[in-house]
Amino acid sequence: MTVRIVTDSACDISLDEAAQLNIKIVPLSIRFGEEEFTDLADISVTEFYQKMEASDLLPATAAPSPGAFESAFRKCHEEGATGVVCINLSIALSATGQAAQLAAEGVNELIDVACVDSESITAGLGTIIRKAAKAANEGASINEIVSLVENLRSRTRIIATLDTLENLKKGGRIGGAAAMLGTMVQIKPCLDLSSGEVVEAGRQRTRKKACQWLREELSQAGEVESVSIIHGNAPDVEEFHASLADIVPLDQIRVTQLGSVIGTHGGPRVLGLTFLVK
Repeated sequence: MTVRIVTDSACDISLDEAAQLNIKIVPLSIRFGEEEFTDLADISVTEFYQKMEASDLLPATAAPSPGAFESAFRKCHEEGATGVVCINLSIALSATGQAAQLAAEGVNELIDVACVDSESITAGLGTIIRKAAKAANEGASINEIVSLVENLRSRTRIIATLDTLENLKKGGRIGGAAAMLGTMVQIKPCLDLSSGEVVEAGRQRTRKKACQWLREELSQAGEVESVSIIHGNAPDVEEFHASLADIVPLDQIRVTQLGSVIGTHGGPRVLGLTFLVK
């Protein structure tokens, strides 16, 4: 059996890397008012952040249609795949996973498709996707890959600090951090998204203290692997990276620019960490 991995553009894996790993990425859409862009195709990450900084409009995202996923599944079949594992961003945060499931039902007589909720986003999802793709490329079955994803999902941690909750509030993804809204002007919100939902994890008075909180959370996590720094054009990302040297060797830390999908909700200058606990 030849299994292919399909995901969505919230994984923040570049198209070049996806091609190298034999991954198909179905893009979400980004809207600025009446303007709509297909992620990765019509707007680059650099262009997205430039537009968000210059625009008075807060961007919004839209899930891919079931038809977009169905097209990806059919393409996998045409290219010789006998099965697909479709791993999407957290269902609690997006309708993307539901669209994939509907598409899977539409092609069930053509190809076997297993849809899995990653309960993750950005580099957390990206780590899961890379490991799933490696397993698929080495000949793993659908069931073996699904079991791998479920194990990785349970070990994935995502924490972040935002400069503002405004984007998260406007996008309707604020979840368990809603209680922070009344004081969001005075604080730097600290969030934990490890469960696939937005949960308040702390409040810091300054950016420096928020970065220290991130560092301490990583330090207290025990043995970790696949560490990534995630950021949305954060000016202090290099300084933050250097500050982790006594916890994880710097050459083992991936630095990932948040793509347009998650950047839409995180807002500018978001800074965070994703990692796997052992």
